[in-house]
Amino acid sequence: MEAKDAIDIKLIDTHLSAKTKEEALQALSGLLFQESKISDQEAFLKDVYEREAQGQTGIGNFVAIPHGKSPSVTVPAVAIGINDREIPWESLDGKGVRAVILFAVGSDSKAAKEHLKLLALFAKKLGNDQVVARLLQAENPEDVLAAFSL
Repeated sequence: MEAKDAIDIKLIDTHLSAKTKEEALQALSGLLFQESKISDQEAFLKDVYEREAQGQTGIGNFVAIPHGKSPSVTVPAVAIGINDREIPWESLDGKGVRAVILFAVGSDSKAAKEHLKLLALFAKKLGNDQVVARLLQAENPEDVLAAFSL
């Protein structure tokens, strides 16, 4: 499996206009809820914020990979948002974020393995500057898929 295989085009928003981390997470978790990947948006967000409190999810290069293991997850999924401007986010390089990749995984042990597998797939791709550059320039969901296909 590759990162692009875990992407559902209905869970991509290339025109986010969030001004804060909270707005970005609200919008992306809303997509997950709308597509029935999570059963309770507020409970899911609570689990994401608990994980955020443990350490930075901004991995640098204007990218963040927030995630939370949550019993609210009905189907493991990844929601991707490309924001129209840099937003403040705790990150390894001290910069803000424009690309947010929100992972939704369940809280049981099988889901934990799936979670690690997804993170590894995406981390490998996001370590490639060309992939990140294409991602940040994405105008539509197909552009996001193309970026992860490099």
